[in-house]
Amino acid sequence: MAIAAAAVVVPLGLLFFASGLLVNLIQAICYVVVRPVSKSLYRRINRVVAELLWLELVWLIDWWAGVKVQIFTDHETFRLMGKEHALVISNHRSDIDWLVGWVSAQRSGCLGSTLAVMKKSSKFLPVIGWSMWFSEYLFLERSWAKDESTLKSGIQRLSDFPLPFWLALFVEGTRFTQAKLLAAQEYATSTGLPVPRNVLIPRTKGFVSAVSHMRSFVPAIYDVTVAIPKSSPAPTMLRLFKGQPSVVHVHIKRHLMKELPDTDEAVAQWCRDIFVAKDALLDKHMAEGTFSDQELQDTGRPIKSLLVVISWACLVVAGSVKFLQWSSLLSSWKGVAFSAFGLAVVTALMQILIQFSQSERSNPAKIVPAKSKNKGS
Repeated sequence: MAIAAAAVVVPLGLLFFASGLLVNLIQAICYVVVRPVSKSLYRRINRVVAELLWLELVWLIDWWAGVKVQIFTDHETFRLMGKEHALVISNHRSDIDWLVGWVSAQRSGCLGSTLAVMKKSSKFLPVIGWSMWFSEYLFLERSWAKDESTLKSGIQRLSDFPLPFWLALFVEGTRFTQAKLLAAQEYATSTGLPVPRNVLIPRTKGFVSAVSHMRSFVPAIYDVTVAIPKSSPAPTMLRLFKGQPSVVHVHIKRHLMKELPDTDEAVAQWCRDIFVAKDALLDKHMAEGTFSDQELQDTGRPIKSLLVVISWACLVVAGSVKFLQWSSLLSSWKGVAFSAFGLAVVTALMQILIQFSQSERSNPAKIVPAKSKNKGS
């Protein structure tokens, strides 16, 4: 990490990790004390507490970097967003798609109850991964023999969720890169599938399982397409911390769960068809620079995240000053060394977070299954 970037990343990292550890502590106490008595009350409390942490990252996009997340959808879908349970499927185009999803959820009023299907290693990330675990995110190992029961039980636990939630599922199984696109194109050519140009071939087992277990209590699927205009640089975590702006276009189409086919194979084909249409939609976006088939909704730039970050900053700074006065930490070389070690740890953790989000470092999906398992894979 360059020195100039570190000068920005370290103070923001200190704020995020100090406030995040406090959030984790509150979540842990509620998990031990409240959840055994009332799971519904725990979820309501956790929604508010988790949002206090997620809003810091929303602030990073809205107020620090000035990234414009523009949502294109119809008025009815926009009206229902955040007011109903929904399964959200999206292409995985940029390094911060998960953050773009959080911004969309925050605009809809359900940020604290937005969940996602993540790879298992995510839950070990300090602060952010721990908070996801307390918030009931679903963590998979990318081994269907193990993940099938994990996904089923995780979704069944959500059937009595007391507030509207979104469950995000990236059915491509990995982030988009040119190398992965070439592999997907080779596989499509060899099997007679439509050759993708802007997306990867969806891995439908998880989607089929999610649909089969959510039909009874989730009314809608939000088909989300994320695109970066040619005139805008692709957003990354490092660019966000540096305060460098970008533009992200988000296209949302709502499908009623009850209108999906009944059989697993038909649901899998429905998902593949959605991604063929998504591919064509991205072609059109590249040509026009916008999603012309839907209206641009006015989401503004809510001030809530700014107020939360200011409050956290005041609390953390005041607490740090009191702690330093009480402990006289900086009055001895041992205290100075300990403080320097702490800064080094925060810097390392922020570097891990940045690298973790980079698409070129993401693990490739196993795109080509054995021929005997092609059907429904």
